[in-house]
Amino acid sequence: MNILVTGANGLIGSSICGRLLQDGHQVVAVVRPGGLAPFGATKTVYLDVASAVDVQAWVPILENVHAVVNCVGALQDSPREDVAGIHVAGPAALFQACEQLGVRRVVHFSAIGVDRQQPSQFSETKFRGDDVVMARDLDWVILRPSVVLGRPAFGASALIRGLAALPVLPVMPGGGELQVVQLDDVVETVVKLLEPNAARQVILEMAGPQRLAFEEVVRIYRRWLGRRPAVQLPVPSIVASLLYSLGDLAGVLGWRPALRTTAKKEIARGATGDPQPWAATVGIQPRSLAEALKSAPANVQERWFSNLFFLKPLIFVVLPLFWIVTGIISVTVGFDEGLALMNRGNAGVLAVPSVVAGALADITIGIMIAFRRTSRLGLWGAVLVSIFYAIAGTILIPALWHEPLGPLLKIGPILVLHLVAFAILEER
Repeated sequence: MNILVTGANGLIGSSICGRLLQDGHQVVAVVRPGGLAPFGATKTVYLDVASAVDVQAWVPILENVHAVVNCVGALQDSPREDVAGIHVAGPAALFQACEQLGVRRVVHFSAIGVDRQQPSQFSETKFRGDDVVMARDLDWVILRPSVVLGRPAFGASALIRGLAALPVLPVMPGGGELQVVQLDDVVETVVKLLEPNAARQVILEMAGPQRLAFEEVVRIYRRWLGRRPAVQLPVPSIVASLLYSLGDLAGVLGWRPALRTTAKKEIARGATGDPQPWAATVGIQPRSLAEALKSAPANVQERWFSNLFFLKPLIFVVLPLFWIVTGIISVTVGFDEGLALMNRGNAGVLAVPSVVAGALADITIGIMIAFRRTSRLGLWGAVLVSIFYAIAGTILIPALWHEPLGPLLKIGPILVLHLVAFAILEER
């Protein structure tokens, strides 16, 4: 079959694409502009689903398509993401186009519990998206998974790995129970629902067989990573609120942190449900977390990712602050010292402009690194400016290489840290 998959570079979508291609299907992968296409996709369409609210935008994309798997999703509004557009408006146009063109089979991903409680815009718009697909004359199936865990990691699944690598286990207040579901089981379900005589117009909750507290899920991953049990550290509510607010701030800057106020609301609700209708409909017995991890031992890549998870936000906080504060100091309390340094190098009339230009360059680089959209360009600017400082300092004041605080020697570690930032910049 020729199958269209939206959100094709996401945690679930990319895995579905891989399985469908392995089974010999043709895959039309819909990804956000600038996103990475799934390897081997038959065709890639770069499209922002939130803005594709015109039915005619989907008509050429659906040409010769036999089925649609809608995996698009976003946790919270940000400059990069419009939750209502992603969950409701864009899919509404897609489903209407499917109805017009006779593409009857649609597998639509929602979220567990949205029919019972909508504590956030995420769950409210997910529920509205369910209504949109049910209103169409299609052979739809709505899947409502709990927290999905598998070998790939993004969002909650990445957060759990990161927490499992910490020397202590922070316990956030107000967490509900989880029935985590395995990514492989989710993918296998989609494959079965694309078969000719598969169930239609049903809603299936996808939940694992065990109810676990969030910290128990982390403890299981910790054992999987080969780490000793960690001491639990209850996080005070005021500290937890601050962390969620900082996550919101990162979202405003274009990043996708797992800890945001929407996550707080959804965690409090929990993610539990009845897996029996799902198991009976598709003939799958959901696996427990421990059972799934036993069949896929952790390797060095898993350990590296876990160890780097919380270092990444730390790096992308420290680097912007380093450049911005350095620039501010250069034109305030450190101006005279900077001017004296330039005069040591016989800069003459260029001394003042050089200090000011350097400060402005530093501040600009820091701001660019802070914003996700410009972070890569900012890192390149930081590397090039650091190299320029090293060369200029060597020419003008070579003694800076062997002065007690080693001002030029420190450029080396700074460059290495920027290269590390390059290496871990991608989110998917």
